[in-house]
Amino acid sequence: MRTGGEPARFSSFVAIDWSGAAGERHKGIALAHCRPGTGAPQLVRPGHRWSRSEVLQWLETELADNALVGMDLSGSLPFADAGSFFPGWDDSPASARDLWAMVENICTKAPHLGAGPFVDHPVTSRYYRRHGGRQGDLFGSGRGRLRVTEFHQSRQGCNPYSNFNLVGAAQVGKSSLTGMRLLHRLDGSMALWPFDPVPATGSVLVEIYTTIAAMAGGRRAGRAKMRCHAELDEALVILGSRPIQQQGAIDDHSSDAIIASAWLRKTAENSEFWAPQGMTEKIAATEGWTFGVT
Repeated sequence: MRTGGEPARFSSFVAIDWSGAAGERHKGIALAHCRPGTGAPQLVRPGHRWSRSEVLQWLETELADNALVGMDLSGSLPFADAGSFFPGWDDSPASARDLWAMVENICTKAPHLGAGPFVDHPVTSRYYRRHGGRQGDLFGSGRGRLRVTEFHQSRQGCNPYSNFNLVGAAQVGKSSLTGMRLLHRLDGSMALWPFDPVPATGSVLVEIYTTIAAMAGGRRAGRAKMRCHAELDEALVILGSRPIQQQGAIDDHSSDAIIASAWLRKTAENSEFWAPQGMTEKIAATEGWTFGVT
């Protein structure tokens, strides 16, 4: 596995704030990108309400060569704690790629890369906490199971949620499942780290946690969301970027994408991020990892 990206390795830095909400188009999706240097990141199609399928199409047809792409989602489910994604189920997948294929197979008729059929499945639903007080008998206790990378996120001051929890504004379970359908489609067209080694050339997609980017920009974990341009510009400057220099409010999905794009540019050469000590080959193949978590 390549242990680091060099400053000249990537020609573009793209951050995507993703959504698992029902329906076709989502205010919760935003894309931002920047080039090497210090120029302020720019939104892709500002004001546009993206669909998940449009994001997939953009990545397949409009992404710059040799781009580093960060998506704010979890690329897999907990595995290491129980030696299985779905302990006790004979059909539980053996790897993250097998999990993506299972999600796709169960949800193949769901439009807009939706994942509803997966969480409503008679077996998989037993492992999830869903709305309406519906907690599966195999969900577990407390806040639910976490991946190894999420335990490391906690040590860095973040407050990750279990991907088996689908309740609450901060949950990421739904967005992660819809994201797995996208990863399944992208598989083979670009490197998906850490499930793939990082090649010498070509685009690479990584999982990100936008709170980590905001913290690197001087924000506290509990105040990571930036909803005005003044706050966003302050964080951009800390990350070595020129400010956007606009006035007034900005939605937090756009600011998340913008700050994460600048953060990716600043950290792409950090060899520690590409070879975190807690990530074994088994964890990389099953649970994946969040870029920037050490």
